[in-house]
Amino acid sequence: MRNGTIPEEVIRAVLKHHDIVDVVSKYVHLTKHGKYMKGLCPFHSEKTPSFTVTPEKQIFYCYGCGAGGHAIKFVMEMEGYTFPEAVRHMAEEANIAFRWNESAEEQTAEQMERAELLKAHELSAKWFHYLLKNTDYGKPAMNYLKSRGFTDKLIDAFQIGYAPPTWDTLAQFLDKREFSMPLMERGGLISARNDGSGYVDRFRNRIMFPICDAKGRVVAFAGRVLDDGQPKYLNSPETMLFNKSRSLYNYHQARAAIRKTRKIVLFEGYVDVIKAWEAGVENGVATMGTSLTEQHAELMKRNADEIVVCYDGDNAGQSAARKSLDILERAGCRVSVAIIPHKMDPDEYISANGAERFVRDVVEQAVPAVKFKLVYLSKNFAMNESDGKLRYIHEALKVIAGLPSPTEREHYLKELSSETDYSLDALKQELYQIRQHMQKIRRTGDNKEIPWNNVMNDGKAYVPAPALLPAYHNAERNLLAGMMHSREIALYVEQQLGGQFNVDVHAALAAYLYAFYAEGNEPDVSTFISTLQNGRLESVASSISLLDPDPAMDKRVIDDYIREIKKYPRQMEIERKKEEIVRAERSGDVLHAAQIASEIIALERQLKAL
Repeated sequence: MRNGTIPEEVIRAVLKHHDIVDVVSKYVHLTKHGKYMKGLCPFHSEKTPSFTVTPEKQIFYCYGCGAGGHAIKFVMEMEGYTFPEAVRHMAEEANIAFRWNESAEEQTAEQMERAELLKAHELSAKWFHYLLKNTDYGKPAMNYLKSRGFTDKLIDAFQIGYAPPTWDTLAQFLDKREFSMPLMERGGLISARNDGSGYVDRFRNRIMFPICDAKGRVVAFAGRVLDDGQPKYLNSPETMLFNKSRSLYNYHQARAAIRKTRKIVLFEGYVDVIKAWEAGVENGVATMGTSLTEQHAELMKRNADEIVVCYDGDNAGQSAARKSLDILERAGCRVSVAIIPHKMDPDEYISANGAERFVRDVVEQAVPAVKFKLVYLSKNFAMNESDGKLRYIHEALKVIAGLPSPTEREHYLKELSSETDYSLDALKQELYQIRQHMQKIRRTGDNKEIPWNNVMNDGKAYVPAPALLPAYHNAERNLLAGMMHSREIALYVEQQLGGQFNVDVHAALAAYLYAFYAEGNEPDVSTFISTLQNGRLESVASSISLLDPDPAMDKRVIDDYIREIKKYPRQMEIERKKEEIVRAERSGDVLHAAQIASEIIALERQLKAL
């Protein structure tokens, strides 16, 4: 069992049952291109499809960012699963019977630490929840929550709890249960005392909101003070379990509603999400202690067709909403904005007007992003003055000019004309000039290291073509492609070349192929890639597997590839020797130079003999 404790037959059954096209199509819109399926890569921003699925070989590969692998790997990347988690999830989906044990002896040190931290977080969440509902400690917090309209049902659904004001109660609680205290500190549950004499609780006298990962496991906490203390919210630090820039509050509970509606409602805070949930908005999520990031946007884009931004109605909230639009639109999201009147936040609006009006008059009446941008923009200019109105028109036209659809541009130009009393023809003329200028300075890349499919955001006017690979590199790739499709080729290469590949990753893939066939396996690209368990190897193997092996790859062609591979180290040695001759001659060491010259002659003879 090369994959730890997972039987190979389970992995094979999972890969056989889950067709790669069906798996990928749940997340990516694919269109047929000959024997391939193509779509926009879910792992990086692009406008031109470079993401390829090969049904025949049951693999995916992106020519833009290099992501690649089999169906299990795709689910791992999309859902954030480990390999065993992805296999278990896919086996359960397919009703495949499986039995394997992930014993502590077979886990890595990091896996054991992760498991211990997950257990500690889950236990802490239950402890905080118990203190809130069943002790005198929790009564002030419970009274506060009730005053804010939190029902017992809501408190239970979101497992809200309370951290007592004492210094080290949680630390003692965890220590008595024999958790590693240094690990608990690294996990963000406790802090070391300044004098090194022990540990204190990280969260004290705070209402506790557990933060869960996509599988619903508690991985962090947010604590809110009951008084005027600062900070108002204290979040867990980043740990091996928790990354703020990639995590969305309530995502695990909202996923079902998101998949059903293909829409996400994005809030600023935990309380807004919870109160909106009670109001019937079950597809609500929030960022946690950080501004919206590109990773958040990518996560939402993979799971929804539309994002409704529902931030606070005050100036700060509307400013944050405006900034979020650029990030979401860069990720390719279709965005609208729910505008809350009277500078209220969602919680206040629901309390004052009820759940039905919040859904009907706020969420369902969200305006397109462009409309919100124009409304937000108009507030920054004195519209009753000619100069202010003209400056607003110029900035508004910049927003409209960025729209790809001529119909949309026409629509907003007419609205702008009506709003400002300037003729539509004049606005069209200035818009044309702005678009001409934008096209001249348009950015052409997306800041990826691999340049040949860059189409967004790097500010470069020219993207160079990829450099040609050296002959030995191409020979190694072609040889490996043949080995993946033929046991006989692999056995012959093992006898004639062994591990003498010049590129480290190629040498590793060759070693895995030798072992794969030695275990009696038949050629199967997807199954072979499933044995690698390394992102870099999986990506390179996926790329190589897309090469169509030369149908005329007979012994002569294979020998030519092997000869090219063996030549390279000798060619490099000859170049080094020639540099040594130059240094010896410059230092006046004629005898040493002559000796090196004879060595070069011998190497050149070896080279010709290959």
